[in-house]
Amino acid sequence: MQLELRHLEAVCRIAEAGSLGRAAGRLGVSQPALSAQLRRIERVAGGELFLRGRHGVEPTPLGEFVLAKARLVLGEMDALVAGARAVAPHTPLRLGCILLVLVDRLLGELEQVVTGREIAVTVEHSATTLTRQLGAGRYDAVLYGEVNDHEVPLPEGTTARTLVPKEPFCVRLSAAHPLAGKERIALAELAGESWMTLVEDDDGGPEALVAACGKAGFTPSLRHRVADRKMHYDLIASGRAISMSQPTAPAAEGTVLRPLEGDPVTGRIRLAWNRAAVPAPQAELLYRAAARAYLANVDNNAFHRAWWDARPELHPVLGD
Repeated sequence: MQLELRHLEAVCRIAEAGSLGRAAGRLGVSQPALSAQLRRIERVAGGELFLRGRHGVEPTPLGEFVLAKARLVLGEMDALVAGARAVAPHTPLRLGCILLVLVDRLLGELEQVVTGREIAVTVEHSATTLTRQLGAGRYDAVLYGEVNDHEVPLPEGTTARTLVPKEPFCVRLSAAHPLAGKERIALAELAGESWMTLVEDDDGGPEALVAACGKAGFTPSLRHRVADRKMHYDLIASGRAISMSQPTAPAAEGTVLRPLEGDPVTGRIRLAWNRAAVPAPQAELLYRAAARAYLANVDNNAFHRAWWDARPELHPVLGD
């Protein structure tokens, strides 16, 4: 067997994720399949690339060497793809997004500012995958979220701009829940609930939720992970789970959104683009379109409108 780019990609993803399970999820393969692939790669490399332990995997000295070379090769390939795309005529604008609320309105906004060019919007569930594919030239720009102090690393050749520096996560629960009648809920009141985990596991969200619940005196029961939005809402409406939510989220039948006292978990929204594919004027147009899409959702919930209006320093800068 000879090493291919996909093998180098797998080694890098394992190192970034720190575990085979998380890496498999980001690569879209099963953990047994990734383990088997890693064994084949290690046979070619001549030894173990990672040490397995209770807390994940760590590169061996040989692994560090292979990783350094793999990143160089992948970086050169990314530059080749991005450069070729930049000089190709009539290419579509490819935007990758995490499943943020504003995505629903974003396409309409983009159609008004990116005229005469095809627009392709793809939703991902991993911020790391999203930014990695941005560096690889598979996306021209990406829109993603970060939770609390977590920062998603960006590849070389990209620029990022913060769209919304802070928004407070709220909780979605069944309309029949005993706490549904309260205007604001203390996180400690949700001890003992079954939580819907965030689909994205590398934006800092799960760690932020666990840490916030720990400060409130309990460990959350993370029982469900559902990517389908309707199924997600139906599970909550039935009273079987609750979830964290963006404060701009729309209403869903049988559920209510309530702010949390003290804003224990906050997020921010960022736009990043590949400088070789998106010139500065077009990046500005993308930023404005995303900002207008976000602002169109602020009135979805009165509690967030009040919070937002009290903090003008957080508002996107749209200029003239």
